[in-house]
Amino acid sequence: MIILSVDYGDKRTGIAVCDKFEMLASPVCVITEWNIDTLANKIIEVVKEKRAEEIVVGLPKNMDGSEGFRADACKELGEKLKNLTEIPVNFWDERLTTVSAHKILSENNVRGKKRKAVVDAVAADIILQDYIDFRKNR
Repeated sequence: MIILSVDYGDKRTGIAVCDKFEMLASPVCVITEWNIDTLANKIIEVVKEKRAEEIVVGLPKNMDGSEGFRADACKELGEKLKNLTEIPVNFWDERLTTVSAHKILSENNVRGKKRKAVVDAVAADIILQDYIDFRKNR
């Protein structure tokens, strides 16, 4: 099943997708959009383009497992996506994904503006890889 993941941010939203065998997640793009309705429509365009069959939205949680301050915004985006498509929309814990994305980019010597342009897509990739690994192991 092709699954698309979303790392929702105030300014930039990362998108990643996995192959139909759910083996490997790959970053797709970063959408720069502040308006949540416009953003949701742009995400649905990518969903259609990639023929995704499920959407996973990263849900910010604190280290103790409680929901972070951005969780409500992520849930709102998830609801908008549910209303725009027939496919399932799920949420996945995104704790430390942006930190991990920065670490991966540092290890690969990606710095400055180039890093800023891709870090959210890499975070979406990490969210999706965690999700598909969980699905395989359950």
